[in-house]
Amino acid sequence: MGAVASVAAAFIPPVLTAVVGVLWAIRGASSGGRVRENPVLQELEHRIQEQQLAIEDASANQASAEEARRLAEDAFRQSEEHRRRFEESSRLQEEARLRAEEARARAEEEYMRADADRRAAHEQRKQAENNTRRADEERVRAEAEARRAQADQQRADKARQDAERTAAEARAAREKAEKDLREGIRPIIIPTQAQLRATKLRLQYREGLFHFAIAGIAGSGKSSLINAFRGLRNKDRSAAPTGVVETTSVITRYPDPSAANPFVWYDVPGAGTLSIPDWQYFTDQGLYAFDCIVVLFDNRFTATDVAILRNCTRFQIPTYIVRSKSRQHIQNAAEDMVDEDDDVVERAREQYIRETRASVARNLEAAGLPKQRVYMVDKEALCKVVKGRQPEECIDEWELLRDLLSEARRRRVVEN
Repeated sequence: MGAVASVAAAFIPPVLTAVVGVLWAIRGASSGGRVRENPVLQELEHRIQEQQLAIEDASANQASAEEARRLAEDAFRQSEEHRRRFEESSRLQEEARLRAEEARARAEEEYMRADADRRAAHEQRKQAENNTRRADEERVRAEAEARRAQADQQRADKARQDAERTAAEARAAREKAEKDLREGIRPIIIPTQAQLRATKLRLQYREGLFHFAIAGIAGSGKSSLINAFRGLRNKDRSAAPTGVVETTSVITRYPDPSAANPFVWYDVPGAGTLSIPDWQYFTDQGLYAFDCIVVLFDNRFTATDVAILRNCTRFQIPTYIVRSKSRQHIQNAAEDMVDEDDDVVERAREQYIRETRASVARNLEAAGLPKQRVYMVDKEALCKVVKGRQPEECIDEWELLRDLLSEARRRRVVEN
């Protein structure tokens, strides 16, 4: 990409002038230390802190609920002890009453037996009455104690019920969250601080650099497109290997060969289907760390394409839908046309552009995604554009390079 900046403005189209201006601005910002941190990663750091505070609040609430339940159980035990004492008091009261009745009966018998013993019997009767009165007073006190014990037990029962309800609500909330995770319901999820550090380490993320990802399935021309973005042909020494069957899901890192360009390019392997929810795939792969993601497709979107486009919208990460191998597709379409007039290639080109745009619109609508531009490029033409040379035939190569660099500059460069 270094050759772009060296082409004289008098010999280049206006779009190249814009590309050169953006590239010089990015280079100047990089050398001058005016490249700000990726805004998505800044937002993630903030949300991680909020998430940690929420976890601490939830833990404190759960501890409070457990303490309330413990206090309720203590109150229940105290009420049981009060009830036991009341029953014991009632038993003693009944025994005292029986003894009083027996004493009174004996006193009356003594009165009938001997008048001489009447005064003694009278005294005994008075004593028995006093005992009865004291027993009645004890019974009143016991009944009052029983009422207080009953009130304490009712309060303890209510406190225990409140604590059990709070604990049940907490369990229900946890079970719902676990059920949502199992069923793939898309939550508002952000990576943890540990996940963020691990992602940066795995991607060899460096502050001050721009990290661009190219995503697509094997055979979509992904390695060739990465080489073209780096101004390399597939046979060049430091080019990404092509024609190799993908057998791994590991993201591969390719630095820009020009030291003046603060760019790093990444190969993100794709797959036709996903065995996990799309938000989990996006987070596990660490795709939130990139400045932008180029989604390369052939005929229709795969599950990983939809996952990337959908979650990039949630994280506000720029995406560029690209169809590569355009020259080959146009040649194939021209060969299928029966006419042999001079403009068959031009008609095939127009048909390819029209059908590609319609295909992307259908794919976006089927996936429930907003409308988005598609860029049709060819690796040879894009490589020449990156080197600052005007290719004989091109479609969207200049616009793709201009839009990608301009958006990176807008998001990351601190202007003077």
